[in-house]
Amino acid sequence: MKTIRIVGVPEHFNLPWQLAIEEGAFAERGIDLEWSDVPEGTGRMCEMLRTEETDLAIILTEGITKDIIAGSPARIIQEFIASPLYWGIHVDAHSSYKELKELKGKTAAISRFGSGSHLMAYINADNLGWDTEQLEFSVVNTIEGAVSALGAGEADYFMWEHFTTKPLVDKGIFRRLGDCPTPWPCFVIAASENAVRENTPALKHILEIINTLTLEFKEIPSIDRMLSNRYEQDLTDIREWLALTTWSQEQITPVTLKNVQDELGKLGIIKDRLSFSELTTTL
Repeated sequence: MKTIRIVGVPEHFNLPWQLAIEEGAFAERGIDLEWSDVPEGTGRMCEMLRTEETDLAIILTEGITKDIIAGSPARIIQEFIASPLYWGIHVDAHSSYKELKELKGKTAAISRFGSGSHLMAYINADNLGWDTEQLEFSVVNTIEGAVSALGAGEADYFMWEHFTTKPLVDKGIFRRLGDCPTPWPCFVIAASENAVRENTPALKHILEIINTLTLEFKEIPSIDRMLSNRYEQDLTDIREWLALTTWSQEQITPVTLKNVQDELGKLGIIKDRLSFSELTTTL
């Protein structure tokens, strides 16, 4: 049995992986796929790929692109979610903030530097015409950390996936002032260069299995109820999310990675650019 380690956020996007593991689909191919939840998000997963703590990561496109450019020994092996991620822009429900314009010059809570919550704060600021060089950040690690930081006034707003944070909005903990969708497909599958070098046959099997499942994921009977129960989200919200979400079974396109690098470069987040072949690998 070949052991392959994989990490991802504990969110509804990754249910296909959980189902495939539970059904023994990887074990049937002689693969022990060890899944670990990483609630800290993309910044922490980039670190895990760099330090060989994981072989694979289901990770935000912009985050892993930035980290590979910065020298991470990793490669994108496939697009996973072809649709954008909708980032909710949240404040503490008891704060005085009612409009996005009031957040100009305020402190954004982020899980880590280099995470999606960090990078998307730049994109949101640019969309609103703010000076991105004036952005201020407070590292909070997790959603729970953001709840505490916003409640204590240590940060003013927090960007995280719309539907994951919706229960906090419904409970009156957060107030959502708006959404900021990613201008590209949101999640990719990234592998460490070492994993590609030593375990290409196993990685090919893994992609084949997950792609077969995601191709028909929305057709699974009562999948909406399963998602609602597992992730403690309202059924109506889950159905809306399913309608907005598309899984991919293909490699990310050169045009997409050019767009990501153009945007990150414009915002001053990256200085260098890499070619498609330097950011990706085909198994």
